[in-house]
Parts: sequence; C-alpha cells; structure tokens
Amino acid sequence: MSISRRQIFAAAAIPGVALAARKTQERHVQGIRLVALDIGGTLIEDRADIPKLLEEALSRHGVGSTPAEIAKWRGASKREIVRHFVTQQSFSTNVDREALTTQIYEEFTAKLIAVYQSVPPIRGAEDCIRQLRQNGYLVATTTGFDRAVTASIFRRLGWEHYFAAMVSSDEVSEGRPAPYMLFHAMESARVSRVSEVMTVGDTPLDLQAGANAGLRWIVGVLSGAGTAAALQKEPHSHILNSVADLPGLLPKV
Repeated sequence: MSISRRQIFAAAAIPGVALAARKTQERHVQGIRLVALDIGGTLIEDRADIPKLLEEALSRHGVGSTPAEIAKWRGASKREIVRHFVTQQSFSTNVDREALTTQIYEEFTAKLIAVYQSVPPIRGAEDCIRQLRQNGYLVATTTGFDRAVTASIFRRLGWEHYFAAMVSSDEVSEGRPAPYMLFHAMESARVSRVSEVMTVGDTPLDLQAGANAGLRWIVGVLSGAGTAAALQKEPHSHILNSVADLPGLLPKV
C-alpha cells in the first residue's frame, strides 16, 4: 500500500509512530542542499531570558506589556517587538516613538549580549551541525536577533566557520513570519530553489516563515518556546525533540 506525503507528515508529528515513520521519511527527504537553523531555542538554550528582558526594558520607559503578549511574538525581530509595544502605548505628552524604540532596543540588546555570554547550546547542536556539514549540506542560520547579538554568540562558541550564511533580523526589511531571512540565506549560500531548502525552528513564527517562503521541508523542534500543540497547528513536515535528531532525516549527499 502506498503512503501519501500527508500521511507521512501526520505520522511524524505523533510521538508514538515517529520511529516507525522515520524510515519512510528518509526515502522522501531528498534533494536538500541548504538547512537553515534558527538560533534561540533551536541551537542555543531558551531560558526565558528574552521575554523577561524585553518586559523590563519596556517597563523602564513606561511602556506596558505582559508575558502573554510578548509570547505571541517569539521568533520575531526583537526591534519589531519593541516597536509594536511602543506604537501601542498611550503617552500623556508627545513622544518621538521611533527614537524611544531605538533607545529601548539598544538597552535590551546590551543586556541580552551580556546574558548570552553564559547560555549554553542545545545538547547535540554542534554535533548536528558538524554532521550535516560532513554529510554534504550547506548550513545557515536565521534569527530574530540582530547581527551584534548573533556575532557575540557564535564568536564565544567558535561556530562562525560552520555556516554558509548567518542572517539576522536587522539585515532584512521585515522579520518573521515574512520569508525574507530565508531568501537572504539562499542568496548568500547561492541556492536558487526553495525545493532545496529545509528550515528548522522552535516557534510558530519560524514555521510560518518557512511556509511563506514556499518550503516543503519545515521542521519544528521542541527544545525552545513552542509546545508540540502549538507547533502542530502550523505548517510543518516534521516535529522533532531537538536538532540532535535532525541528521537522521537527511541522507548523505
């Protein structure tokens, strides 16, 4: 009996049949050249530092937010998150909202860089990246962090040499769920077909960006902010526990 791709994807999202489905999946995950990985919650542990730091930075300048409201923006450009809450805030006097957005964002970024000097990688993340490279794949990162935060993380870990492209949210006109970071990663890695790209992330916005880019291979991981229930509601081809499981989906090329 033949198995449809829809059935394969559905099986992959159900823990009880994930292992049974994997051999079938391996026959279908072909033709990939570029694997684009999110950073926070996918490659680096998510310890809820970002929502807390955002809320604190906004509050210091009289801009209200709640953890629940910030949670809806997980995976998005951090500057766009700050701009959203500043735009929504009512002030008693005239305020230059763009200048305030910049001030809050810069304060948040400075604290985030300091915090991420001690945040460890997801267990097995570096082994995953190394194995993908050894197996013939190009690897890129896309992230809601800006270039300064991204550079500080990878400089500390010594990971810069692994990536064909490292794309940050401040390098595109709009962050997730827009697909532009994925397209920019493709451009930098010189991969012209979306059919040759897999994206991996831990938030609903990560998966939405993959769908908006027209990707077939959209992988959610449960190592970060997104729950299984939340990720399964979004377009996806696979749901994995973490990136450590990723090389098993991709044959050598």
